[in-house]
Amino acid sequence: MAMRFDGRVAIVTGAGGGLGREHALALAKRGAWVVVNDLGGARDGSGGSATAAEAVVAEIEAAGGEAMANAASVTDPVAVRAMVDAVMAKWGRVDILVNNAGVLRDKTFAKMELEDFRFVVDVHLMGAVNCTKAVWDIMREANYGRIVMTTSSSGLYGNFGQSNYGAAKMALVGLMQTLSIEGAKNDIRVNCLAPTAHTRMTEDLGARLPLELLGPEMVTPGLLHLVSEDAPSRCILTAGAGGFERAYVTLTQGAWIAGEDAPEQVAARFGEISDRTGEVVPDMGAAQGFIELTKAQAAHKA
Repeated sequence: MAMRFDGRVAIVTGAGGGLGREHALALAKRGAWVVVNDLGGARDGSGGSATAAEAVVAEIEAAGGEAMANAASVTDPVAVRAMVDAVMAKWGRVDILVNNAGVLRDKTFAKMELEDFRFVVDVHLMGAVNCTKAVWDIMREANYGRIVMTTSSSGLYGNFGQSNYGAAKMALVGLMQTLSIEGAKNDIRVNCLAPTAHTRMTEDLGARLPLELLGPEMVTPGLLHLVSEDAPSRCILTAGAGGFERAYVTLTQGAWIAGEDAPEQVAARFGEISDRTGEVVPDMGAAQGFIELTKAQAAHKA
């Protein structure tokens, strides 16, 4: 059966181009009413114009869909709240939020100004927080919500020159982990999407990438699943060039170590501590303490 979003209202941030545009167009094509949010600034976050968002709305409407443009900065909680109020006044609901807005200010950590670090974190992390907070109670009251955070391999695994971007993107994984737990009783499913795609955010890498394989449209099918009625929750889905994978934050079984020589034992047994045999994907943070206490209790009984 075809995946449809008829009667659903979706907010997509950073939807004036690239991945966000593809997400918005695909949702609208499958029946959703779409809020196309885009500040319309440069890649580093400077400037702003509603032109980009309005152009995507025009595309959606030309194809027979329904959409509205919004140029609020996701870093401005008052403007974000006003956007959500306008959506509620027009359609009376918000079912889907795609936190896609982002900026880049790449430099090595040695050369990076603190303001560039702070700004990137503000856009990616706090931007997602602002938008999610603005729709959270609406989704709780409706007992339905689908939220996607756009993370990155730079956060999951690191990337030279992107300490600010990587830190913000990994923080979104932590946000997703907790919100998926808190939202479960109200059927609010929260996931992360880690895309690999050629957009203006990656244009500097063009000479090193097979651009013909990395269109943003190759990522969007994964996004549609993450915001569908049958979506998973607490998933980190990676996607690019038609490939789809899942990333996990895992925990090894480790070892129990105590005593005066504990530091030396940690060093000597680090291979055992790192052994991935029997590793788990914890349901919540308390699982770490449970594993540690189980080892401690077993050691004291021995």
